[in-house]
Amino acid sequence: MFTSGAVRPQSPILFGMLVAGAIMAATPTQAASPAPLPFPFLPPVSSYEPPAATPQLITPREDEATAYELPARLRRQVVNYATREAPGTVVIDTPNKYLYYVLGNGQAMRYGIGVGRDGFTWSGVQSVTRKAEWPDWTPPPEMIARQPYLPRHMAGGPGNPLGARAMYLGGTVYRIHGTNAPDTIGTHVSSGCIRLTNQDVIDLYSRVNVGARVIVLPMERRADLGRVTR
Repeated sequence: MFTSGAVRPQSPILFGMLVAGAIMAATPTQAASPAPLPFPFLPPVSSYEPPAATPQLITPREDEATAYELPARLRRQVVNYATREAPGTVVIDTPNKYLYYVLGNGQAMRYGIGVGRDGFTWSGVQSVTRKAEWPDWTPPPEMIARQPYLPRHMAGGPGNPLGARAMYLGGTVYRIHGTNAPDTIGTHVSSGCIRLTNQDVIDLYSRVNVGARVIVLPMERRADLGRVTR
């Protein structure tokens, strides 16, 4: 017997069958294929780009051997050296391109050096007034006038023309300093400064004290040639 009102299925199974039939009736016999997208689907691309590799600055150790090998006569060595100057004195033998550090007892440490170009050599007696490690370089105005392309200032470092160490002479613009161009040792190369290899200037720097006497001989005079002590 049916009662008035909504039809009430007698069991959940019957209700499920009725619902499924209704869905099938409303759905086409064969499902249509989905419409193609206007362009192929691509995976998402990250907007992050790794920073460009920064070249590593290789700073040579202070005791690292240079690739350039000095001629035997210009290498640092203890020599016999007769002088009346006190130990600790520095003698610049300009014509022979040697620097002598007087040790005493008739001996000196001899270094090969680069000296001033023609017209830029000088002579006299000065003293070491200041010492600096990896010094900055500020070319004096007269040098800038001759070479306008030079930088007005350069921070200290392996690429600096003053090299690893500098010893400043009195109130002059001259220095005893290192160089990043060891092949210039034994030549007339500078505007009056005395240059050594970085390895040699580090050694000299460790020996020379502020206040040390520095004698620069003229081109016309030759110092006593020291004989190598074996």
